[in-house]
Amino acid sequence: MEIKAVFFDVGETLINEGRIYGEWADWLGAPRHTFNAVLGGVIARGGHHLEVLEHFRPGFDLAAEEAARRAAGVPNGFGPADLYPDARACLADLRALGLLVGVAGNQPKEAAAQFAALGLEADIVGMSEDWGVEKPSPEFFARVCAEAGLPPGNILYVGDRIDNDVRPGLAAGVQVAFLRRGPWGNVQRDDEALARCRFRLDSLAELPPLLAP
Repeated sequence: MEIKAVFFDVGETLINEGRIYGEWADWLGAPRHTFNAVLGGVIARGGHHLEVLEHFRPGFDLAAEEAARRAAGVPNGFGPADLYPDARACLADLRALGLLVGVAGNQPKEAAAQFAALGLEADIVGMSEDWGVEKPSPEFFARVCAEAGLPPGNILYVGDRIDNDVRPGLAAGVQVAFLRRGPWGNVQRDDEALARCRFRLDSLAELPPLLAP
C-alpha cells in the first residue's frame, strides 16, 4: 500500500541516548564501560532497560531518582546535542515530499517539551505517558493510526528495536522500517521479522530517497 505517513521512534532513532545512559552510570557510581556491558546483557536476554538501573541500585525507584537528579542539577532528559545528525534533514525532506510526519515513542510526559525545543518538522508528536499506552502494546499502534487518520497499511513506522518496533508494528499491520543503530539495533536478532520490513536502514538519510516519487 502507498505510504502516506511516517512515524518515528524517539530513543536511538532520532535521539542518541549515549550521554543519557552515561550520566545514569555516573549517578549510580558505576564505570561507564561496566554499565554498558550490563545493558548489552539485558538487551540480549530480552529484559527491560530499567533492569540495568536496578542492577546497580537494588530497589531502584525511577521517579525518586529523577527527582533527586533534578535537585542535584543533573536532570534526566535529552536536548539538541543528543539529536542524531541525520534526523533533522530526514523529517524535513519527508514533509517536503508531502508526507505526514509523526513522532511516537515510549517516553515520559516531559519528553514532549524536550522534543518541541528541538524545532524539528513534525505534524504529530505523541509520548507514551501522555497517551497512557506504550509499545509493544497493539493499542499504541492503534493510537498512531488514529492520530494520523489513516489505516495501518498507509503508515510507515521507523524504529531501532525488533521487540518494541518491528514485531508489534508488523502485527498491527503498519509498514516498518528497521534502523540498525544503538544498542538494541545491533544486539537484537530476528531474521524472519526483518525480512518482512519494508526497509532496513543504516541511516535516516537513506529514507527520503526511498519514498520519493
